[in-house]
Amino acid sequence: MARPSMLLAIGALAVASVACAPVDDPASIAAAPTTSTACTKDQLKLITPGKLTIGTDKPAYEPWFKDDDPSNGQGFESAVAFAVAGELGFDRSEVQWTTVKFDVAFAPGDKKFDFDINQISITPARAKAVDFSNGYYTVKQAVVAAEGGKVADAKSLAELKDAKIGVQAGTTSFNAVRDVIKPSSDPNVYNDQIDVVNALKNKQIDAAVVDLPTAFYVTAAQVENSTIVGQFSSTGGTPEEFGLVMGKGSPIKPCVDKAVDALKSKGELAKIEEQWLGSAAGAPELK
Repeated sequence: MARPSMLLAIGALAVASVACAPVDDPASIAAAPTTSTACTKDQLKLITPGKLTIGTDKPAYEPWFKDDDPSNGQGFESAVAFAVAGELGFDRSEVQWTTVKFDVAFAPGDKKFDFDINQISITPARAKAVDFSNGYYTVKQAVVAAEGGKVADAKSLAELKDAKIGVQAGTTSFNAVRDVIKPSSDPNVYNDQIDVVNALKNKQIDAAVVDLPTAFYVTAAQVENSTIVGQFSSTGGTPEEFGLVMGKGSPIKPCVDKAVDALKSKGELAKIEEQWLGSAAGAPELK
């Protein structure tokens, strides 16, 4: 998983441990359609003929959505959803949204959406119950610190070398601290993420490293007067990715994959990510 900013994702945070955990390669992607007309709008088997039905949770929090209104095209996932819809041939008036609880989206059973977008990480376990699109976002790591603290104004990873860093054991965040930041002293390692958060709150550490979706939640709802110092890419292992969720055996999966891949190859996903999850959202890139 992974998702927060706001009170975010309480559902998301509920799966924060999953979001932070290493993710195996979710090899379940179907081949792209072989005919040029297979993905035209009138060929798609949809919940409502002529309409693309997209699911997400409510409240829909920033920076993933804006003003709790997925239909306005504002926020990272709203923008991604409409971009995918556009690649499939739908204009804004042909897209309809439906409310779907986070954990219901990837539970077994029939779906009331054509695809769901809700910061849902692709995992082999989930892929047994639903289909995922190719990943539309690779989860990055983030550094969270107290405002005015020792590293609150850091602009590079090098400036974190002497910081006392807190991180949860056995997570992608732990690997990122060890392999990318490489602090001069061993980080404080905690069994549970809430212990990392409490250590930051109680000023026992200079900074916490968590995945970016969780960082938005920590700063918005868990630790007052905290800030996201910046985000960075972890290295090694299989990346954790968010995918669009569809019912198992969805007939539109090959077309959704094709749309996501097209947006990626044209650089559109990167532009949307920078606009909504980059410096403008308070998460500049640390290098």
